Amino acid sequence: MDEHNPKEEAIETVFRNGTITVVGILLAFSLGFVTHWAANPVPWRFYDLFAVVPILVGIASQMRALSLLLDMSSLRRQVYERANRIFMSGLILTACGVGLAILLDVLEVASTVTLPGA
Repeated sequence: MDEHNPKEEAIETVFRNGTITVVGILLAFSLGFVTHWAANPVPWRFYDLFAVVPILVGIASQMRALSLLLDMSSLRRQVYERANRIFMSGLILTACGVGLAILLDVLEVASTVTLPGA
């Protein structure tokens, strides 16, 4: 792969292609969630930023990982593993943001719902 280090380990292209597929599908789900949430008719509140920021940073990380994996240099183990670490951190950030968004919505609904007869 690299003229300076002929002993550098390489990743199988089939294995990398499977990883690219997984990253692309999960990135599409993340973007779909943001699109669906943005189209929600419920007005946004300031504290929604606590959920939006990790989601957007996570999606940006996932996009960066996909970009790295699509490059031919990702056949080198070091680049491939770096892309995987970036993707996993982006996925975790996105999942935390989605969880926080759900929690904020639940708390909002709980604070506005009144008990019957109250």
